[in-house]
Amino acid sequence: MVRQAVLATVISLGLAGAAAAQAPATSPADEHPYSVNGRLENQHDRIVNGKRDDQLTRGETTHLRADDAAIRAQERVYRQANDGRLTNGERRQLNHELNRSSRQIYRDRHNNRRPK
Repeated sequence: MVRQAVLATVISLGLAGAAAAQAPATSPADEHPYSVNGRLENQHDRIVNGKRDDQLTRGETTHLRADDAAIRAQERVYRQANDGRLTNGERRQLNHELNRSSRQIYRDRHNNRRPK
């Protein structure tokens, strides 16, 4: 009887471990529109819309995408260093960079330059 209880416990722990291993790398909190990932997705959409509406030149688009890629890479480095979590200081730094990038998207979309 004790053997069966131990065996059942081992099997249930094994199944729980397999389910946890398949969990996505980002938590539902990271999908919130105000999270770093949510803001990056929003900014990506703004860049795509600016390009589609001829509000951004090719150079502006390239520069803005590079800025967002750098922020995404920095977030990846932070998360790898802290087991998938961001510290408050890291989140503050990323939000500062996202604010700067967001202002640049606005400026580039409203500077009346047209692609040639």
